[in-house]
Amino acid sequence: MKKFESVDDILDFAIGLEQDAVDFYKQLARNAVTPDMKQVFEQFAREEIGHKARLSEVKEKGLYEIKPEAVTDLQIADYLVSIKPSPNMSYADALVLAMKREKAAFKLYMDLSERAPDQEMKALFLSLAIEESRHKLRFEREYDEYVLREN
Repeated sequence: MKKFESVDDILDFAIGLEQDAVDFYKQLARNAVTPDMKQVFEQFAREEIGHKARLSEVKEKGLYEIKPEAVTDLQIADYLVSIKPSPNMSYADALVLAMKREKAAFKLYMDLSERAPDQEMKALFLSLAIEESRHKLRFEREYDEYVLREN
């Protein structure tokens, strides 16, 4: 993991990752082959924009309020093969890719929370980890509903 010299370094890194996620979901939306698929990925791009805004606000103001809560994990992403994005990928493959990405983001924010310089930053990263786990759960539910049940 990258060595951070300051809280601003940590926040800049996380903001950059959220922008990467925005770009990722926008690309998936552009390549979507069905309107439903496009809508799902556009929604997630908007949510990642919200994460980026939260991190930017914390950086600018130094304030943050959290409400920790547990999120169910169906662990479907733990058992699926890794898939590279492609313009004509199936809905199932796009969901698997999104699950893997959200799982990685969750792990990153958990790692960052363990390395946070103070309790406020720890709380911020734990909160973001929870949100990423919610995203993964939403993709897992979608996968369960539209892929596993069709087979």
